[in-house]
This record gives sequence, structure tokens and C-alpha cells, in this order.
Amino acid sequence: MPYICPVCQTSLIKHIPSQGYFCKNKHHFDLAKEGYLNLLPSQHKKSKEPGDSRVMMRARRHFLEDGFYQPMAKAVVAMIENYKTKDSTQRILDVGCGEGYYCRQIEALSEEGMSLIELHGIDIAKNAILAAAKKQGNAHFIVASNKRLPYANNYFDWVMRIYAPSNDAEIERILKQNGHLLIVTPGPRHLWQLKEFIYKKVNEHNIQVDLPKGFKLVESQQVSYKIQPNQEQRMALLQMTPFAWRVKGETANSIRRINRLVIETDFILTLATKL
Repeated sequence: MPYICPVCQTSLIKHIPSQGYFCKNKHHFDLAKEGYLNLLPSQHKKSKEPGDSRVMMRARRHFLEDGFYQPMAKAVVAMIENYKTKDSTQRILDVGCGEGYYCRQIEALSEEGMSLIELHGIDIAKNAILAAAKKQGNAHFIVASNKRLPYANNYFDWVMRIYAPSNDAEIERILKQNGHLLIVTPGPRHLWQLKEFIYKKVNEHNIQVDLPKGFKLVESQQVSYKIQPNQEQRMALLQMTPFAWRVKGETANSIRRINRLVIETDFILTLATKL
């Protein structure tokens, strides 16, 4: 089984009658009716509802489903298609998957669909995982911390980290030898025009991506294009970024009121392999 107990780190075994999971030390975890598994013990929580708020989650869902980041998602799937092992089931984990947008893109855009893909997603936000599980019942979603990944050693062929923090040692542990780590980070001019409303001086993003120890760079690709969200979509974009914590009332109103705003998107895709 792919899962390990978040309490004692022993293997979790599925209990067929209850559809839950248990370990040899009798720690038990129920499978929710929506199909996700909660492997975040209360002692690992730093708040009652850790992770992104419901407001941020809804904003991200609406913005992504309007297709603004789909060109980047297509580039991610194309990179997986180019480097994956052919005619072999690929186990793919999306770390910090949110409501599962990129997992759904993999299913929709990959050559074989789900026939040779085993998709997993993990996020600390329970509401996000619930939404992901409802929309993609043939994927495997869990609530857990990125710092303590409750997966077996050397289980995954691919780990995706799209705008998400992670524990390098944990990523190295769960990836197979020669497995791939795909990281998406902001490019130099990502959301430049939005940042001009917020900062007196706008600086380019540092594009240096530090790989975990024991990984070798395979390919780096920049994906850049312009978008023109309407006023509502613009505010959703603002809510799903760290800028939301900095923007004061008048600045937010200025961003909302402007009739037309073309915004640059800029992404760096970094692919590495575990030695």
C-alpha cells in the first residue's frame, strides 16, 4: 500500500468492510464518503483549519477553471509525457495540490488518460481536498502536511511541486531512483502589472531554483504569455496570491476599477531526476 501511518510511520492497510485504513499499532483512519483520506493528526495541526482559507480556495478554483493557467498546465503535462517511462504505470504525486486542478489537467491532456497513470494529491487544507476528491474520483487524495508525507519509501515515479513548499528530504525519500521532480516557480516578470499597483518599485523574481540534494537537473523551460482577466477574475487572481495579505482597501479598489488590464504571466518549469 502507498500509505504509512502519520503517528507511528508503519504501513497502513486497507480494511475492506469499513473502507478505512489501519496500521499494526491499531491507529485507524476513515475514508471519507467523498473518497479522500485524512492523515493529518490533530497534534500536527497548527490551527483549527490549516492551509488556505475557503476564500482563497474558491478564488483559485474560479480563476484556474477559467483557463488562465492552462498554457502552463499543458507545458507541465507535455514535460511529463516527454520523459515518462512508456508502457508502464506512472505514479504521480501533486504536492500541495489544492482543489486538484493540475491532477485533472494530467488526466485530460495525457496520451493514455488514466490507463497508465496512478494520480495522487496531497494538501493540508481539508476543504480543498474534499473539492478535489468530488471532482476526480479515480485519483487518490489525502489531507496531510507536506512536511510529513505519509507515503511509503520509493513509491512514486513523479512528484510535482507547483507553487508549493515541500520538505526536500521527504521528496527524496518517496521518489524512486531515477524518479522525476517537476517544480514550477514564478518567472522574472510573473504578474508584473499586478505588482505595479502594490509596490513602489517592482523587482524581477529570482529564477534560481535550488534542487534537493541528490537530484540532477534534466531540463528548464520558461513559459510566458499575457492574460486579460475581467474585474471579477482579477480580484480572484489577487486573492489566490500572497499579494492578498499586502493589498489595502484603496489599492484593491484601484485594481478592481480599472477597465482593462493586460497581465504578464511567467513561469519556470524545472525538471530534475533522483540519482
